[in-house]
Amino acid sequence: MKKLTLALASAASLAIVACAEPAEEDTTMADETAMTDDAMADEGPGTIVDVASGNGDFSTLVTAVTAAELGETLSGEGPFTVFAPTNAAFDALPEGTVDTLVNEDTETLSSILTYHVVEGNLMAADVMSAIESAGEGGYEVTTVGGGTLTATVVDGNVVLTDATGGIATVTDTDIAASNGVIHVIDTVLMPQ
Repeated sequence: MKKLTLALASAASLAIVACAEPAEEDTTMADETAMTDDAMADEGPGTIVDVASGNGDFSTLVTAVTAAELGETLSGEGPFTVFAPTNAAFDALPEGTVDTLVNEDTETLSSILTYHVVEGNLMAADVMSAIESAGEGGYEVTTVGGGTLTATVVDGNVVLTDATGGIATVTDTDIAASNGVIHVIDTVLMPQ
């Protein structure tokens, strides 16, 4: 009899639980995650370093910036315009160059990297307008490293000429960052 009473009591308990209204879901974590995602979306893009770090085509550039200890500067207030060489641009340098610069000659590396940075927020339209105004000689822009780059238009593309006569073509423009803008180039530019 005790077994039957216990069985009936257990069955009744299960029936009551099964018929009860479902428990309210704890949505606190989901709400917090949604708020964090909304806040990040409202903040816009990260700094130049954040944007470059999030793009696999710039992994060599990010490694170089870190080795040259320029990450904090390029994460600063700005605004900066960065002509960012892709991994393929760094790969085109003579074999061993990047390793030597990153591991043994960070002073030269810093000089090369700052040659790719211009103060201010130069959007592609601004560069095109400046080139048109400058005429045949091209638009000279001073880098934060103290050198100059000459911007011209060749076959409809913006081309940058460095101090050694090297040429880089701008392949993508106006990649927004919170402290400036990135323009992608296909060659590493060299200061004098």
